[in-house]
Order: sequence, then C-alpha cells, then structure tokens
Amino acid sequence: MLLIGQYDSPFVRRVAVTLNLYGVPYENAPLSTFGDAEAIAPYNPLRRVPVLVMDDGVALTDSTVILEALDRMVGPAAASLDRPWPERREMLRLAALTAGVADKGVSLLYEQAFRETGLDMWVARCRSQVGDTLAVLERERAARTTPWLFGDTLSHADVILATVYRFIAEALEGAFDMAGYATLSAHADACEAMPVFASVYRPYTLTRPAEG
Repeated sequence: MLLIGQYDSPFVRRVAVTLNLYGVPYENAPLSTFGDAEAIAPYNPLRRVPVLVMDDGVALTDSTVILEALDRMVGPAAASLDRPWPERREMLRLAALTAGVADKGVSLLYEQAFRETGLDMWVARCRSQVGDTLAVLERERAARTTPWLFGDTLSHADVILATVYRFIAEALEGAFDMAGYATLSAHADACEAMPVFASVYRPYTLTRPAEG
C-alpha cells in the first residue's frame, strides 16, 4: 500500500498510526498539497491528503473512509481501534468533533498564509469554533476515568484526539491557551509517548497545511 501525505497532517498521521497498529505494511510518499499538488492529482483530483492506494490500485481518500476500509480489511478481531455499536456511535461523534477542530485550524492557517491580514469576522468565527470545541472535548475526556476514551485500549477517537491536539499546539502556537486543556494535553502526551505515534511524527511547517 502507498500512503500519500506528510506526517505533519493530523489526518495523515491518524491513518499511519492505524496502519502500524494493525501491522499493515505500507510505503509513505510525503507529498505536499501545495508543492506536489499535480503529483497527487492522479490519485485524488481534489489534491487533498491523505490518500491510501490499496494493493488493488484503488485510491481511497478522506481519513474516516480510509479507516473504515482498514477495519473491514483486517476484520473485527484485529480492528482494535474500532468499537461495536452503540459505543461506535459515540466514538464517531467524538472523532468528528476532533476532525472539525483540525479543519477550522487549517482555515486559520490559510488566512495567515494567503492574506496579509486575515478577514476579521472569519478569523473570529474559526477561533471560536476551535476554542469552543476543544472545551467540549476537554470536558468529555475529563469525564472518563478509564485510561482511554473507551476503556483500556485505544480507539480511533483516541488517535485523532492526540494527532489534532499536537497539530493545533504546533501549527497555531500561541493562538489558544493550551494550558486550559490539561486533560487533552495529558491524553496527547500519553499517545505521543508510544513508539507507534513517535515513528510517524513530523514537525509542522506553515508551507504544508493539513488536509482532510
């Protein structure tokens, strides 16, 4: 398999972590959505990452879709990051909120990258969306006393919570008071201490915004 995208994207990272946890071999093509857009286009005409090119040549896009395919591929016994219904509904809800934080964070980065001064109304809206959602996720995580969100083992929601937290802290350094999210920080630190996370980390640079 071929995973297209750079590890400074929280979406690419969540796919890479999943592949490694599931023991699925793959190669990484660290293409940038800006500098390498036309190289990505044959796999995804939207020129977004991540893209996972499967063994049969089918290119899957959108990290949630990719993870669904991987869960089905390895089967329920090996898909340790998945959860049965109705717990799965809760997992998907939290993962979607977290992905939304990254999306709005990217919007803020685009304002910085392509405008000399950001559109005040749009910047304020994005900042509110990110800050308010982080506050909700902080409460949700603090309400759970288990090592991870759904017990003693990682879930897809745990993974994206960690990758997005690091992305916001690094890509938007100083824009949010990350000290106000102590439980999220502890959660992210616990994940980042695991080799499966550390092995697919790349420091964020402004020229490589994340994609979905």
